[in-house]
Amino acid sequence: ILVYVDDINIIGTPEELSKAIDCLKKEFEMKDLGRTKFCLGLQVEYLENGILVHQEAYITKVLKRFYMDKSHPLCTPMVVRSLDVNKDPFRPQEKDEEILGPEVSYLSPIGALMYLANYTRPDIAFAVNLLARYSSSPTRRH
Repeated sequence: ILVYVDDINIIGTPEELSKAIDCLKKEFEMKDLGRTKFCLGLQVEYLENGILVHQEAYITKVLKRFYMDKSHPLCTPMVVRSLDVNKDPFRPQEKDEEILGPEVSYLSPIGALMYLANYTRPDIAFAVNLLARYSSSPTRRH
């Protein structure tokens, strides 16, 4: 049984579910809404051979929030380090380098991406955490 505020998700065999729901209905006023479709930002799809948990709606919302919904994604390998020290995007901050001000959203997209990396997109965790290192003083190169 998973309880979040006033929502309950129960997982089990049909017999176990029926028993648990009957017991709960004796004690509490409740409504059976059927199979879970959304739970805490996660979407649940039921397939013949299992379930699929994803966050498509959340990703779409994040893309719109940061004006990336019209972008055209490309598969590009991530450069972690450049052989030329002066071109390395992750070199230490230079004295004359301008730190992005509050008008440039940096922490919000990083936080939104970290949420995804923790739940359903571990494949983006390395890149997001690398960029999160510069949260206290991001510059244009980040």
